[in-house]
Amino acid sequence: MGCQESGNKENEAVAERYALSIDRIRQMEKEETVPEPYREYFRRTAGFIGLIEQVRCQMADGRWHRQDLEQLKAWNRRLYQDILPENYDNSYANPAYAAKTLGSELGPFLSFLCAEIRGQIAFVHEGRLTEMTILDELLIEIYNMFEEEIPKKEQVEDTLYWFTSDYTDLTVDYRVRETLDPSLSFAKDIVLGRDLRDVRYLYGYGEYVSEEELEIAGFMNGLPQETIDRMADTYTEGYRKGFEVMGRDLSRKKTVAVFYPLGFERMVKKAVENFRTMGLEPVLCRSAVWSVNKTPGRKRGFWGTSPNKQYEYDHRFDQAVYLKKAFTDRKLAVLKTAYETYRREAADYAGPAVIETFGEPGFQPVNKPECFSLSEKQEKLTLAYAGDSSQVVNQYIPGDETSFTIIAFPKPSIGPDFQDIFQETIRINTLDYEIYKNIQQAIIDRLDQARYVMVTGKGENMTCLKVMLHPLESPEKQTNFENCVADVNIPLGEVFTSPVLAGTEGTLHVSTVYIGDIQFKNLKIEFKDGRTRDYSCDNFTDPAQGKALIKQMILKNHDSLPMGECAIGTNTAAYAMAGRFGIVDRLPILIVEKMGPHFAVGDTCYSWAEDSPVFNPDGKEIIARDNEISALRREDVSRAYFSCHTDITIPYSELDEIYGMTARGEKLSIIADGKFVVPGTETLNQALTY
Repeated sequence: MGCQESGNKENEAVAERYALSIDRIRQMEKEETVPEPYREYFRRTAGFIGLIEQVRCQMADGRWHRQDLEQLKAWNRRLYQDILPENYDNSYANPAYAAKTLGSELGPFLSFLCAEIRGQIAFVHEGRLTEMTILDELLIEIYNMFEEEIPKKEQVEDTLYWFTSDYTDLTVDYRVRETLDPSLSFAKDIVLGRDLRDVRYLYGYGEYVSEEELEIAGFMNGLPQETIDRMADTYTEGYRKGFEVMGRDLSRKKTVAVFYPLGFERMVKKAVENFRTMGLEPVLCRSAVWSVNKTPGRKRGFWGTSPNKQYEYDHRFDQAVYLKKAFTDRKLAVLKTAYETYRREAADYAGPAVIETFGEPGFQPVNKPECFSLSEKQEKLTLAYAGDSSQVVNQYIPGDETSFTIIAFPKPSIGPDFQDIFQETIRINTLDYEIYKNIQQAIIDRLDQARYVMVTGKGENMTCLKVMLHPLESPEKQTNFENCVADVNIPLGEVFTSPVLAGTEGTLHVSTVYIGDIQFKNLKIEFKDGRTRDYSCDNFTDPAQGKALIKQMILKNHDSLPMGECAIGTNTAAYAMAGRFGIVDRLPILIVEKMGPHFAVGDTCYSWAEDSPVFNPDGKEIIARDNEISALRREDVSRAYFSCHTDITIPYSELDEIYGMTARGEKLSIIADGKFVVPGTETLNQALTY
């Protein structure tokens, strides 16, 4: 094989196959048995695999870890240079370039193959020789087809289909395992075993390392340990409180999944210590690599800065290559088998603890006709699989036994005030629990007298929403709104409910909001009986493209979604920070949702756990855990859930009024002219005059 093997049993079992595939691929770079323009495609792809083999050999004999920072930077750039923005126009990983040079029929499929093969960067760093081998063998199989004659599109498509389908036993099974099994310690060994003061550790992951990661790691290294401890303690204590607030027994659990961006390892290291003190062993896995395991716009695991967001956008629907009913049936069967195999690990799993970042400039995607998209039939298959797989997961990881927490910090790309914004974010994340608990209770007490809530925008904001509330049969013991302080969603600052759908109607409008990596502009959604009826945005000159983007990113390809949540954010301190630094349009929804009223489309906040009682600090039970759709679980669970929950916030600056209306027609003001008017909430308005 040209270099020493690692000794891993799984790798030893496939070592001979790997050696044969590498020898064959090396020959590709010299042969002329495939006609142009395809010869150049295979040569360049073989060259990339040769680069991966060089990395593998250097790791095997120890040279890799002896390199200095500049050498590691150079290697990282070589591995990712093909898809960097300055090179992407001439990359076969770009479906548009592949279609232009290789033909409109074969080009997109060969671009898909190129994107899948790029997963070898992750696999070589983790020492996963089996995944590398099967990808090499797939390239050889398709190369052989081109040696005989130029294959038809259907032949290449079938080969890719059967490869993906046949290997779900490996790809889907391993994805389940790596999200649950703490014995897989690749990332944990980096966080706990490497000298984090030496930023070379970042190159051990196999993720793209930009100046952003280097700067944030350097900044974190400059923080005193007490600041790191404060950040980690807020994060892990929020996780613990989530179980406490929801009345769930954390002592029955043994593992927690930690999701984080590269550069935050000092905080993660302290969080690992904290979780272990709670009796939880952290699981640290990579964000999904195989297309079969990816969800567009969502990363679960550890990750680095995207080398090119347009590349990720271009390949977001690569599953269209193989998405058929037979495939989703097989994938679901493999998923069930995997969870059965790891049922003990699933029972031990307490849920995810997530660190997010914010501050990058808004990404404006370009829609390319050469990229794969889902047909109407495939969209329905995707939705059906999402529902079926959610049932499988809930069977082994019941939603009423787990919790989560999410916290966010800025990235250097937020601008020259990065360090000040970072320190201010720490302050925002650690606001006084007791002060907000009492303020929010005053708001809830007033809202609980209402039959419905009205929300209206001001100026150019056209929001006008009527939101129906559940009737309270015993107001002395029941409430509609949860008093949300610093637990699962950090920072604190909101009261929220699950609306009654019948009668909930009107327009939700916001000038700008981030959903995932996409900054939506002039977003409007119309509701009728609590369901989305129409929607638009100004991201593209063609309104149809804007509607398609909303359907993909917000509705998750559903034709319509219910309003799963209505909330009022109370964290005016976060809003003041955003205004002072001019970063309102750069904040994540996690913080933005605390900065005004927000509404979620999709499932309620209590999905899969509606029958578990939840109580506010005042002892009242929150009875608004269901709506007319989630209640269908009692008849047909497949009709009750959508596997998504997307928040959209109206900032205080665009807000005119929020008030409740009683059954007798009495108006109960909460916010008037953008200011809180409930007695006891006056301190919230101080920050609104920043």
